[in-house]
Amino acid sequence: MRIQCISLVIFFALLLGACSAPKDVTYFQGVDDLSQEQLEQMSQSYSTKISPDDLLTITVTGWDPSVLTPFNPPVFSYIAEGEEKIQKSDQLQTYLVYKDGSINFPILGKVQAAGFSKQELAENLRVAIDKYVKGVNVNVQIVNFKVTLMGEVARPGAVAIKNDRVSILDVLGLVGDLTINANRKNILVIRDKDGKKEFGRVDITDPAIFTSPYFYLRQNDVVYVEPNEAKKKNARYSQAQQYSITVFTSILSAISVITTVILAITK
Repeated sequence: MRIQCISLVIFFALLLGACSAPKDVTYFQGVDDLSQEQLEQMSQSYSTKISPDDLLTITVTGWDPSVLTPFNPPVFSYIAEGEEKIQKSDQLQTYLVYKDGSINFPILGKVQAAGFSKQELAENLRVAIDKYVKGVNVNVQIVNFKVTLMGEVARPGAVAIKNDRVSILDVLGLVGDLTINANRKNILVIRDKDGKKEFGRVDITDPAIFTSPYFYLRQNDVVYVEPNEAKKKNARYSQAQQYSITVFTSILSAISVITTVILAITK
């Protein structure tokens, strides 16, 4: 009876162990044990900076829209064959940030944009326009802000970002989180910085991710989530198994051909 009780205890212990989440799957392990000092160190103030090749929309508003028309040029389409008038589009004018970090803005000419946040560029433009028109407001938006996710995520692909800042947790939530086969301890972030590639690693199981310089993503970042060891082993096994099947099939085909030839000769 005693042996049976011990066996039952061991069985339920194993069952509970099997039902518990593996350590390499649980996010932010130990976050409840962090001190107040550690939590304060995780506070990051981050705002997106405009970079070369960004595409911006800039709108200038004020009490009299008619005097602001030079600063809000409409978008015109090409004249189609058979048409007499140029068609005006309702889309906003876009401004490409050149390699030197500048944009070509109406009336003002060349204006430095790269390196500033959207709010900083808007304020710089407001001050410059104030010389011509008083009391205007300027709004700047980045329209080609995207992040690409690859590997072991539920829905890989490019994600358009509309917020002023986005974290790696935000984009993982947008694509349906990681798959069960994802390596959560070694997520790669590929970033373009000053024309050069920059690589960073983050561990989503560790609360220290909140202090990482790659916690907040930048425009055109690529996030790659590699498979865990279990999936790698299964992939290697599947490839070896497929190779064995291919070899076995080839041998059977060769034997079949040889048998057919021998039978034909003997007849």
